[in-house]
Amino acid sequence: MTTTLITGANRGLGYETARRLIEAGHTVYIGARDPERGKQAAADLGAHYLTLDVTSDESVDAAAEQFAAEAGQLDVLINNAGIPGPRKDVRDLTADDFHQVFDLNVYGPVRMIRRFLPLLERSDNPVVVNVSSGLGSIATSVDPAAHSDVVPVWVPAPAYGASKAALNMLTVQYARQLPDLRINTVDPGYTATDFNGRTGYQTVEEGAEIIVRLATITPDGPTAEYLSLHGTVPW
Repeated sequence: MTTTLITGANRGLGYETARRLIEAGHTVYIGARDPERGKQAAADLGAHYLTLDVTSDESVDAAAEQFAAEAGQLDVLINNAGIPGPRKDVRDLTADDFHQVFDLNVYGPVRMIRRFLPLLERSDNPVVVNVSSGLGSIATSVDPAAHSDVVPVWVPAPAYGASKAALNMLTVQYARQLPDLRINTVDPGYTATDFNGRTGYQTVEEGAEIIVRLATITPDGPTAEYLSLHGTVPW
C-alpha cells in the first residue's frame, strides 16, 4: 500500500489529486490549515486528515510526529500548498509581500522535506512532487512567445513567479543530493480553480494529471525534472 501526503489538499488541484490517487489505491493524508475544511474534504474522499500549516515549524513537527505514529513511513510527498500573493502594481510590492509568498511556496516545501525525509527514507520507492507553475520558468518569462504551450499569455506575477523559480531550483538541488529519491517539479497548466478565480482554460482533472503521473512513478522514473503534460518545461 502506497501512503501519500498532499499539502493544501482540501480543494482544487490538491483535492482532485487526492481523489485520483485514492482511486489508484493510495492511502492519502490531506494536509490543511483549516480543520473544518480539511476534515470535510477527507471525509468526502475517504482520506485521512492531518492538521498542517507549512508556514509553521511547530505545525510541521507536530504533523510529522502524528504521521509517523499512524503510518510509520511516507512513500509520496506532494508539496501542493501555495498562494498567488498580492495583486499589486510592481511599484507597490514590498519585501514583506515577497516574504509572505516565499514563506508558503518555498520555505513550506523546505520545512516539509526536512521533517518528513526520515519517513520518506523508510520507503522502497520514495517520491516528492513539488507543484510549480509555468510562471516559474525563466525561459518562458524571457520569451513567452517561444514557449506558448507552457504559458499562453505572459502574466505579471513577480512574487509568485519568483517563488516558483526558486522552488524549481530547490527541486534540482534536493534531487542531486538525495539520489535515492525521485524528486520532480511540475507545471499543472493554467487550471480553473479558486486560486485564479476560475479563469484557467484547463479543468481541474486536466491540471491534476501531471501531478498524479509523477506521484506514481517507479524507482527508475525521472528525477530533477520540470514537467508538464506537454513534456519538459524550459527552466
